[in-house]
Amino acid sequence: MSIRRRTLGTTSALDVSTLGLGCMGMSEFYGTGQESDGIATIHRALDLGVTFLDTADMYGPFVNEQLVGKAIADRRDEVQLATKFGNVRGEDGARLGIDGSPEYVRSACDASLQRLGVDHIDLYYQHRVDRTVPIEETVGAMKELVEAGKVRHLGLSEASADTIRRAHAVHPITALQSEYSLFTRDLEDEVLPTVRELGIGLVPYSPLGRGLLTGAITSPSTLEEGDSRRSGYFPRFQGEALETNLALVARVQELAAAQGCTPGQLALAWVLAQGEDVVPIPGTKRVRYLEENVAAADVELSPEDLAALEAAVPRGAVAGDRYGDMSHIDA
Repeated sequence: MSIRRRTLGTTSALDVSTLGLGCMGMSEFYGTGQESDGIATIHRALDLGVTFLDTADMYGPFVNEQLVGKAIADRRDEVQLATKFGNVRGEDGARLGIDGSPEYVRSACDASLQRLGVDHIDLYYQHRVDRTVPIEETVGAMKELVEAGKVRHLGLSEASADTIRRAHAVHPITALQSEYSLFTRDLEDEVLPTVRELGIGLVPYSPLGRGLLTGAITSPSTLEEGDSRRSGYFPRFQGEALETNLALVARVQELAAAQGCTPGQLALAWVLAQGEDVVPIPGTKRVRYLEENVAAADVELSPEDLAALEAAVPRGAVAGDRYGDMSHIDA
C-alpha cells in the first residue's frame, strides 16, 4: 500500500501526496482524541507516503499544531506541511472573529512556527477571508512571509472567485482549500473554473461529507458526546435533513458494494477523479481509517461509474446547509 504524487499550483508549484491527512479531529470537534493515537496515525501516514499534512492554529485551539510538530520532529524533510491563520480563538477556546490584518498575519505565522517547531511552513493558508480587510493587504503580508523564508507557498480557504483573482494578482496562490465532495459541489459553478484558469490547485476538505459518506453514521447517537456534528452547527446531521441524507448514503453504499469497496472509498475515489489538480485531505485520528482512505486511491472509476454516482447523489439533493452559520464563508 503506497500513494502516488500530485502537483498543486503551476506558477508556485508544490509536489504533494495524492491524498493528504487532515489532522483537526485529532485534537477537537469530532469527539475526544488521544495525542498518542494522533501521532501514531501521522507516523503511519508518512510510512504510506501520505506526506501532505494539514493543521491550523485554531484547532484545539493551538494544540493540534503542537501535536503535528511533535509527530514530524524527526521526519520534517518528508512532509509538506500546511497550516492556517485567520480564525482567531482565545486560550479558553472562545471564538474571537476573523482577522486578516497584516499585523495579525505576521504574528500568527511566528506563533505557528514556534508551536510546530519548524523553520518554515510549506503552505500557509488564510483560513477564512476577513471582509473588513482588503485581500490585497492580507496577501501582501503573506507575500512578505515568503520573502522572509518563513513560508514557501500561499493558499486561501473558502474564498470566492473574485477574492481568488485579486489575491493571485498580488502573489501566486498555490492552492485553494474548500469543502468539496459528492455532498458539496457548489464551487463547481465559479470557483473551480477560476482556480483552473489561474493554475491553482484544489484541496477539498471534508471529502467524506464530515463522515456521512462512510456509512458509519446512522443517527446522532452514533457520534460521541461532545462531537460538534451533534449540534445545530451542522444542519445536515439534524432531524429530517439527516434522514434525507442517509437515504443518499444508502445509494452510495449499493454502488460501493458492486464496486467491491467501502462507501467512503468510493466517495474519495470520486473526488480524486475530478482532476490531477485535486488533492483531498480526509481527516482521521485512527490508523485503520487512514489505511482505508489510502486504499481509495487504487479505486478506478470509469465514466459510467462516475455517472452512476452523480445520478445516485444528484447535485443539490443534499438537505441542510454546510454550516448553521454561513456568514463566515466568502461569497
